[in-house]
Amino acid sequence: MSSELRYTANTQLEHLHARYAGTGHADVTKYDWITHQHRDTLSTIVGHPPLLSYLAIADGEAIGRTKFEMTERMLQPCGPPPKKDED
Repeated sequence: MSSELRYTANTQLEHLHARYAGTGHADVTKYDWITHQHRDTLSTIVGHPPLLSYLAIADGEAIGRTKFEMTERMLQPCGPPPKKDED
């Protein structure tokens, strides 16, 4: 692999990481990564009305109620963050 091609690939990857927060990097924790995944999933469900309607019908609730619950779950989709070790 030539150094120019490697530089271009690294530049594109850095641009991707800067543009999209959920793409991760070498220092991302498991909790942060899974939180991004859950938030992306919940925002996709809320942002696509047919999918939101499908879930509301499956749960037997109103669409507005399902949308509200999904939006509320986006705050802490995986529970509170784990305690950090102080070294």
